[in-house]
Order: sequence, then structure tokens, then C-alpha cells
Amino acid sequence: MTTTLRPSGPLQQSDSGARSRPYEVRVNSRRVGALLIAADTPFGPTVGEIRDLAIDGPDRRRGRATVAALAAEEVLRGWGCRRVRISVPAGSAGGLRLAEALGYAEYGRNMAKELPAAPPALSEGVLGRPMTPAEYEAWDVRAREDYAADWTARGMPAEAARAKSQADHDAQLPQGLATPGATFAVLEAAGVPVGHVWLAPAGQGAYVYDVAVAEEHRGRGYGRDLMLLAEREAIAGGHRVLALHVFTANTPALRLYESLGYRPTDLNYAKELI
Repeated sequence: MTTTLRPSGPLQQSDSGARSRPYEVRVNSRRVGALLIAADTPFGPTVGEIRDLAIDGPDRRRGRATVAALAAEEVLRGWGCRRVRISVPAGSAGGLRLAEALGYAEYGRNMAKELPAAPPALSEGVLGRPMTPAEYEAWDVRAREDYAADWTARGMPAEAARAKSQADHDAQLPQGLATPGATFAVLEAAGVPVGHVWLAPAGQGAYVYDVAVAEEHRGRGYGRDLMLLAEREAIAGGHRVLALHVFTANTPALRLYESLGYRPTDLNYAKELI
């Protein structure tokens, strides 16, 4: 029996070159699953994604997903994509095996933690406080520059990276420090600011959008207190879950989050399309 992809909806296209299309996974004429193929990532149309790949229960563990993923890669090659990304739920043993078998490399993971009822205590000598308007202005300039530089380092053209940084920050923080739901907190040690954290409601809880220890204060354990401060702020806001994203190459941050009880919810993979 032959496993193939069959379009289940029209091809969506934009002037920027982005495309997406839903497909059914079929064995001969029988539907056994579905997926969405897209080339609409922030990197532009040369980076594609395979999304929501799912095989129906009776047809799992028969290689259907592997054939479907390979066929999806061929579609992306035909669209001119040079790289493909997938996101796999951490609990999907089959999805994780598939990613490894097809040569995908993990580049980042989404993590989350169920928060305790009582706010965690900070280390002796440190405290958290709200970010001041002056501190926010300085942060905003630096954050927009750093965010653009991060996307440029990951392959996005500089002009597009700057435009994305401006658009994303404007969308997330339309009223700056006064944006409803946004929380900006500063960690102080002996009265000296040593780091900051930005979190806001997302999904069923809160999400850490930015957390950083000032360069001159790194290596002193303040990262742990910053995350505990983030948890305190999330609890104060009535949230029971705190989520974040970490790049796999950032080993110190990944180990810190694991030690604090954060667990992966989704693993993000990519590979080059040769």
C-alpha cells in the first residue's frame, strides 16, 4: 500500500512569498492522518514548517508519519525552502523518534512549571521591585536592538530583523510599561539593580518574555533569584503556570530551569533541506 499526501484545502499565498496548505495523509484512497505545510515563518519563505502531523490510531507505528514527513519535505523543496522546522510535544515518544530518525536537530524547547500556592522566598540580601519608567526607556531601546541582532544571527536579513523587532515590541507592548497585564520587575542586591524580568499572561498562565542578569553581575546566582522573582510576580497576578522558551545551546539557562522544576512541553527541531 502506498502512503501519499493529498491537499485538503486551497493553497494560501501572500505577496511576501509566504505559503501554507493543509494535506491529508492517505494510504491509497483511505485517509489515515493530516498535517499542515507552511512557509510563513519570520525568516521568510525559505524556511518551512511541518505542523500538526497526526496519524489516526489504527495506522500508527506503520511508518505512515515518516513517509508523510518526507513527502512534506519534498513539497517544501518545491516551494524553494532550504530549511524545515518541526515542533514535537515532549510527551510524544513517536514524534521524538521520528525527528531523530529523519535527522532533525533540536534547537530550542518550550518549558513550563506549575507554581506553588505560596510565593517562593528570595535569597537573603536580594529583593524585587517594579521597573521604573526611566529603566523601562533604557530597556526598550536595548531590547529592540538585541532582539533584532538575535534574529540577524539566526539568518534573517538585517532590515527584516529590525522591522520584526519594531513590530513585535509594538504589538506586545502598545502602552509600554503601562501595557495591561505586562509586568516588569527589577532584582536588586544590596540596593544595586542586577537584573530584570518581563512576563505577561499567555495561554493558561504567564510567560517569561525576557529575563537577564546584567553582564557585570553574572556568575553570582542571581539568575535563580530572577526566576523566583518571576514566579512571585506570576503568583501575585493569579497565575498557576509559568512558561518560557530556551535555546538548547544555552546550557546554563537550561540547567537552571530544570533545577527549578521547569519541564519541557514542546521540543523544537530543524534541519537543512539538501
